[in-house]
Amino acid sequence: MANNMKLESSNVPAEEIKNTVLKSAIEKMQEDGTKENIDAMVNAVLEAKLIMPAKVTPVTKAHTNNGKTVMEQQNQVQFRLLENGNKDKFFGVFTDVEELYKWKDADKGVKAVTNFDTIATMVMDPNSDVKGFVIDAFGKSVTFPKPMVISIKQQRDYINMKANKLEPGSKVHLSDPEEFPIDLMAALINHFSTEPNVNSAYLRFMQQEDNKKSYFIVVDFVGDMEATFDAISKVAKPFLDDEIELSMMPYSMEFARNAVNGVAPFYVKEQ
Repeated sequence: MANNMKLESSNVPAEEIKNTVLKSAIEKMQEDGTKENIDAMVNAVLEAKLIMPAKVTPVTKAHTNNGKTVMEQQNQVQFRLLENGNKDKFFGVFTDVEELYKWKDADKGVKAVTNFDTIATMVMDPNSDVKGFVIDAFGKSVTFPKPMVISIKQQRDYINMKANKLEPGSKVHLSDPEEFPIDLMAALINHFSTEPNVNSAYLRFMQQEDNKKSYFIVVDFVGDMEATFDAISKVAKPFLDDEIELSMMPYSMEFARNAVNGVAPFYVKEQ
């Protein structure tokens, strides 16, 4: 069993989950692994509701409130894990209850209905040693390793994050800053040194087609993108003005990797 973790689940009964579109996309991708079929399968996963077996155990905990001891009952959620030949652990999720019941004794626990975003958050938890998740492990299985999960989640978060100033499809010109923002970089380096999930960061200068100018920060990190970028924005705010804004993008995106190709990072996490 995995350690106790929070699982956001759906109110839809597991028995009603069928995932005919996803199962068809998986079968088509396995028959012909073109990029088009792979992308269609991934998109189907992103839209799907998936079944995740769990064991829920009531746990009584004591805490003090105004000098009085209060007993509170909470639920501890544990998940059964799959192991590959290298003893790497994966969450097992299923497209329907028939696939779930192929896993011995899986019907004895709670059948939580969840989605990609919740599973990705669990996989990316820094306290978890889980290496990804597997769909229908005992049928037409598909494995999503942790790096792939991180990449997909970060791109989804980027698209959905309204605070980001750079819109997909924008025409931009990238260059090195004419004047290196020493104070801004020092503040960000100090901030990143306290953030264990940030691996490295890069700086470019961006000018968009509407003449909007910004420092463009590319960040290689693991974890929640909105929280990571919000923290960076707060650190950077005192060093920005009306003429130059701040734009950010995760290194996992192709545009970001191309933007910093051949550019040395201004921050690298100490090993």
